[in-house]
Amino acid sequence: MSKTLTEMAAEIVAAQASQSNMTSEEIRETLNSIFSALAQIKNVEDTQQGFESSEAAISQAPDKLGAIRANPKRSIRRKSVLCLECGATFKQLTSGHLKEHDLTAKEYRKKWGFSARQPLSSQELSEKRRKSAEDRGLGEKLRLSRQQKSAQKSPGKKKAKA
Repeated sequence: MSKTLTEMAAEIVAAQASQSNMTSEEIRETLNSIFSALAQIKNVEDTQQGFESSEAAISQAPDKLGAIRANPKRSIRRKSVLCLECGATFKQLTSGHLKEHDLTAKEYRKKWGFSARQPLSSQELSEKRRKSAEDRGLGEKLRLSRQQKSAQKSPGKKKAKA
């Protein structure tokens, strides 16, 4: 009998934890990360082999993905983002994943009607990054840098040559 994804992930994390000291939070995060990776690999294998584990999954998956494709903004969720090309879920759509679909982030946004400034990451991850940037004062630093650059480019009016 084959092992479940949960069992495989638990074995991998147990082996990793036996080799290094890990907090319970690190173990939890690693377990979730490895489980997600195994699930994605299984999804790719199933798709490539052209079969699903059950007929119910075959009939329901296209309907759910089709409904989300009809309204792409629903693909960006609180804790995950759904790839509208293959249906896989991530915390962030990376250029590496989009390359599997022969797309860049810019092309993906254009294809699915997202604005150029729309982050291809979960709302939670975007908020975490925004808060980090605010805490470090990156917005103010950017504003000052832009002011300095514009002041350097236009120090005054140049005299016309005679």
